[in-house]
Amino acid sequence: MQDVIELTRELIARPSVTPDDAGCQALIAERLGNAGFRIEHLPFGPVKNLWAAHGSGSPVFVFLGHTDVVPTGPVEAWASDPFVPSIRDGKLYGRGAADMKGSVAAFVLALEEFVAAHPQHRGTVAVLLTSDEEGDAIDGVRRVVEHFRASGQHIDYCLTGEPSSKEKLGDLLRVGRRGTLSGTLTVRGIQGHVAYPEKARNPIHQAMPALAELCGRRWDEGFPREGEALFPPTSFQISNIHAGTGANNVIPGACEVVFNFRYNPGWRAAELEREVHAALDRHGLEYSIAWHRGGEPFLTGEGALRRAAREVMIARCGVVPDENTGGGTSDARFIAPMGAEVVEMGPINASIHKVDEHVALDELQRLPAIYREIVEKLLT
Repeated sequence: MQDVIELTRELIARPSVTPDDAGCQALIAERLGNAGFRIEHLPFGPVKNLWAAHGSGSPVFVFLGHTDVVPTGPVEAWASDPFVPSIRDGKLYGRGAADMKGSVAAFVLALEEFVAAHPQHRGTVAVLLTSDEEGDAIDGVRRVVEHFRASGQHIDYCLTGEPSSKEKLGDLLRVGRRGTLSGTLTVRGIQGHVAYPEKARNPIHQAMPALAELCGRRWDEGFPREGEALFPPTSFQISNIHAGTGANNVIPGACEVVFNFRYNPGWRAAELEREVHAALDRHGLEYSIAWHRGGEPFLTGEGALRRAAREVMIARCGVVPDENTGGGTSDARFIAPMGAEVVEMGPINASIHKVDEHVALDELQRLPAIYREIVEKLLT
């Protein structure tokens, strides 16, 4: 499986910081085109998306991934150039090694080997890649799904290679994710001199009691909701507060607060929005909120894909995977509403988004066979 290492190295060497694909998808399209896949490029705005499919009809099995990576941070903090792949101590280092160019390379190898061994397989096997997973996720899989709905393309099974493993390859199978809802709250006050607060209205002071209420609330208490026990608790987190003119003797005229919900299937974005507005209204604030609905929660119940993935992980990794819904979000949140069974399985995630990101060579070399066998259980 040396080829998966070389392909991962080729992908790492392309500095594809969101939303720049930097030629990753062209490289993959050429390889899969030579293997007999139908290639369709689906660019939206500055984002590149690739759909490569083999076979026809149902069931449709899709590998889902992204070619973009997060920024490196200070390059001088890395032991080696983050876009010059380096092998040390049995690990491959470079930005995207684990998240998720190693998985993407393994997809390609698995697909090439699968269609070579089963040229007349039943149904359709495909890969969907985007360069907009680490960013705003507006013109990536979200837009591709809109295109699919319009064109009648359906998906039955979807496996995304997000780095899900904790300590050993295969020890975790992600079967769902919480939803995500972000808001930018602007509380308006009246600017004035700090020595004359009676002539001003401090939006920071006004916002604090309302924010304390939102932060302190146990959002799932008193709401017995379906699926709640399978998910981490709904969480409200403030990520930024900004106010002030730069002078310490001026009461600002406005305060901006950026916050996010991660919520389980008991909630919907519209319900949470109403709850926030009600709390702010109770405190008499003059405010506005710009909302961004990042995606509703999903859960894949026991089915053909979940069983196949579990069986292969037990056999190939020697561990019974923890099947859970933790973590952040992924592009799987856009595929699940199409009615697809969706799971996530990939390398150890300990180094993702960090300095000196890496993937263990032995894990990387085992991934193509794992992915291929899951497809074989469903399409042969």
